Amino acid sequence: MKLPLSYYFNQDVLFLAQDLLGKVLFTDIDGEITAGIIVETEAYFGVKDKASHAYGGRRTDRTETLYNQGGVSYVYLCYGIHHLFNVVTSVEDDPHAVLIRAVEPLIGTEIMELRRNMPASKAAISSGPGSAAKALGIDRSFNKKDLNGNEIWIEDHGIRYPSDDIVTGPRIGVAYAQEDALLPWRFFVKGNKYVSKPNKI
Repeated sequence: MKLPLSYYFNQDVLFLAQDLLGKVLFTDIDGEITAGIIVETEAYFGVKDKASHAYGGRRTDRTETLYNQGGVSYVYLCYGIHHLFNVVTSVEDDPHAVLIRAVEPLIGTEIMELRRNMPASKAAISSGPGSAAKALGIDRSFNKKDLNGNEIWIEDHGIRYPSDDIVTGPRIGVAYAQEDALLPWRFFVKGNKYVSKPNKI
């Protein structure tokens, strides 16, 4: 059921960002398993993408994770508050990544409710990348984890969305990326209440 590591080696990050919709993201923290269906993603196109942390080949302690071979997690702190979880894709030294922006709670919803202090029926529990990570218990300790391991992984449960149900639009919060801010590299499931705002394009 786990996606094989080879899945993440695909060099087409836009394909993967769409293909990950409907896949199920799992965490196992001290024996507590939670999982959510991925319903919103954003693609980041490595050194050529002004919105990417690796734009222009930038390499720092933080961004070094992005230069790994695909199949590891990249977790960073945004605004000093929110942990954001990304899937590193492509081959070594080609720093592509897919940001997981929202999940639909599937397994361990009671644990998610405790982590987020709200009922799972509330969209805000896992809508937006900071909320999704918090609901799944993802923090900086999850940076550079093997996505084929036993702490964090992604499974294929056969959930597929017709292309008409996948909406594309510009990424959120990347105004600094100039013309690249307008690229339609955000993907989400139409009508899913857990998709972050704006949920219409």
